[in-house]
Amino acid sequence: MTIRIRSLFLKIFLWFWATVIATGIALVATWIVLQPKNVPSQSQTNLADNAWISGTSTVDELERQGAPAASAYMAQLSQKTHLKGCLFDTSGNVLAGSGCANFDDIGKRATTSDIPAFNMKHNFVRVAVKVRGKSGREYVYAVEQVMEHRGPPPGIGLSGILLRWSVAFLVSGLICYLLTRYLTAPILRLREASQQLALGDFSTRAAAGMEHRRDELGTLVRDFNAMAARIEELVSRQRQLIYDISHELRSPLARLNVALDLAQQRKGNDPAFDHMEQDIECLNDMIGRLLTVAKLDASATPVPMAQVDLTELVSQIVHSADFELHERDGAVRLSSQGQYFVLGNAELLHSAIENVIRNAIRYTGAGNSVPENSVEVQLESTSAAEPALVRILVRDYGQGVPESELANIFQPFYRVADDRNRQSGGTGLGLAIADRVVRIHGGTIKAQNATPHGLQVEILLPQTS
Repeated sequence: MTIRIRSLFLKIFLWFWATVIATGIALVATWIVLQPKNVPSQSQTNLADNAWISGTSTVDELERQGAPAASAYMAQLSQKTHLKGCLFDTSGNVLAGSGCANFDDIGKRATTSDIPAFNMKHNFVRVAVKVRGKSGREYVYAVEQVMEHRGPPPGIGLSGILLRWSVAFLVSGLICYLLTRYLTAPILRLREASQQLALGDFSTRAAAGMEHRRDELGTLVRDFNAMAARIEELVSRQRQLIYDISHELRSPLARLNVALDLAQQRKGNDPAFDHMEQDIECLNDMIGRLLTVAKLDASATPVPMAQVDLTELVSQIVHSADFELHERDGAVRLSSQGQYFVLGNAELLHSAIENVIRNAIRYTGAGNSVPENSVEVQLESTSAAEPALVRILVRDYGQGVPESELANIFQPFYRVADDRNRQSGGTGLGLAIADRVVRIHGGTIKAQNATPHGLQVEILLPQTS
């Protein structure tokens, strides 16, 4: 039966103990692998010499007075030298000593070779040597010496200790890394999805696979996707509402125009009719812009694109806008460093750039000296970047916008309460249209306050050769 772990606490708890167990196993394994099988050569020689001397004396006691005397001699030797020994014949039979089972393996190895046999553990070392008695008979004498040293066992050294701890850190680090990836991967993906949502892609969702997680992160992902779906639905309804209202207002406006014409024919010229005509024209222009915004937001069909000479397009807009600003003793100046081309829709780009420049004309300083009563347009390439971009900078000399409001001026109908209001003549739709057109062309648009005053709008569009 599969147990589904639904709690992050339980998962972290199990991961912790998995780390402890795996690290312990790794330490034990490296300890066994690095366990020294031999003692240093000088120590081997000394131990072998001591064992041969002690063994010769023990064999003499055995041949002169028998096994009990040899065992008593070995007991006295053990008390004096802390050497525990056993005496075997060449067949492996115990002749003297106690607890000799520990020497079976090393005794057999010494029997088959004239070279002393060694066996080293953590805190003791065993050695077995062949000893020939005065009778000419061969024996095997094995002795065990407890290692009374400080620091690492002989043969291990500092490098062995460092290697063992390195293995422990490596194993624990690997498990912690896997746990970190397991916990942060969905969070990072959720962060990417939230960034896409903030950029206006309301169709974005967190990865479907993360919704199937049975823990708190899975719940968070499901809540995020539900929120994104709700936001997409609300924004879609808002856009559709704007489109429907704008479309429906066209008919009554057309009837108002007809009624105004009939009234002018019957009553003749009247200043009130002129005001009515201006208001109807303003409403008609606003509705047209609203329809443009709604179409740009909701259009599912790709916009036809072609290569556009951006330098020529901006020059035409600046020439027209400069003529308009001359009436206020101002000027629109263009600074271009070359001829630039972009892939786009010339009509939409013309509308977007014109809206930005006319917005600058509307709010630049009136009646002031040059350059206070001018608008500066700069066209340049950012060829050092990848990919190459065309930058359009439009700077006015008005009062600027509060820093907290800069991100909002590209929203439909948004106006700053103090200076940029209805009395200035704006409807709050020009920059909204520019923002949508630039995004359709794969570019970006942003605004920032200039020094000492004024507003600067930057448009970046992908450049083509």
